[in-house]
Amino acid sequence: MRSDQSFDATTAATPAIRTGPRMRFGAALAAAAFIAAACTPGTGTGAGTGVASAAGSGAAAGGYPERTINMVVPFAAGGPTDTVTRLVAEPMSQTLGQQIVIQNVAGAGGTLAAGQVAAAEPDGYTVLMHHIGMSTAPTLYDDLPYDPLEDFKMIGLVTEVPMTIIGAPDFEPDTMEELVAHVEENGDSVNYANAGIGAASQLCGLLFMSATDTTVTEVSYDGTGPAITDLLGGHVDFLCDQTTNTTEQIRAGEVKAYAITTPERNDALPDVPTTTEAGLPDLSVTVWHGLYVPGDTPDAIVQELSAALQAALTEQNVIDSFADLGTEPVAADQATPEAHRIKLESEIARWRPIIEAAGVSAD
Repeated sequence: MRSDQSFDATTAATPAIRTGPRMRFGAALAAAAFIAAACTPGTGTGAGTGVASAAGSGAAAGGYPERTINMVVPFAAGGPTDTVTRLVAEPMSQTLGQQIVIQNVAGAGGTLAAGQVAAAEPDGYTVLMHHIGMSTAPTLYDDLPYDPLEDFKMIGLVTEVPMTIIGAPDFEPDTMEELVAHVEENGDSVNYANAGIGAASQLCGLLFMSATDTTVTEVSYDGTGPAITDLLGGHVDFLCDQTTNTTEQIRAGEVKAYAITTPERNDALPDVPTTTEAGLPDLSVTVWHGLYVPGDTPDAIVQELSAALQAALTEQNVIDSFADLGTEPVAADQATPEAHRIKLESEIARWRPIIEAAGVSAD
């Protein structure tokens, strides 16, 4: 971090939002809106974490922004999406000349936070960071209270995090080819861990079964942490999750690393072969992240935010930090509203038949 930048790492306590599988979204969004108001600086305490801007860096043209920007993360603090958000929020605040406050609004597989942002004032002061779940929610949820393509404007893509397929230390297969053969032979007696309905790890599991024409028994957890804990303890056989969650365990030799889900090997894990090398080119998936604002946000504000994002992704600290997580910023031409929309449209179309074929629903 440059010496002229500061980062406020304090996080105030926030009341929990408990949501059942059929909780009415109206009540959920009202609760999220209450927390959002409480998190706004000067109105009370909440789940906000400030990212301070550098004095004198100057606001964007046209007067925007003139006050703090709230950047909403639909998952808990400390997770991979939260980590990505905090890495880009700081340099974005420097460019925009205003503080960015991170708000973690977890619940309903990320749809609670997305619904909150879709209903927010379209003034550029409420921004959403979301991942691949933005493209799967329309298929997973029958009563989704927003349309990802109609109720948002896209700011730009941020990064595409590879996923890794890893096994318990004592799990019999040693290679990806052996894993597929083992699953083919043993069927649904093989346990696959995931971080919950709609989580990237579940999506990767569905893609694994689709690509290999096999079936495994899914064991869902409330987050990646407990899933990996049970994997390390040998209580489940294998899982697929982001490099941001698995690189440390792979490097330490605590798990069996079968493959990385990209066509090319990853510099952070050069010894881990790809799914393409294992003869499974269709088993290719990354957890992409992007920024969104409400659909009626003026185009001039969208462009200001997109320019700030593009500048952030060229910061050496961001590049180095992403590399440590086994990923990298997207290319400049992908950090644009146009490229982001194309990505979202294509991903919605890609995941719909996979989810429908598996009969998975979050309702």
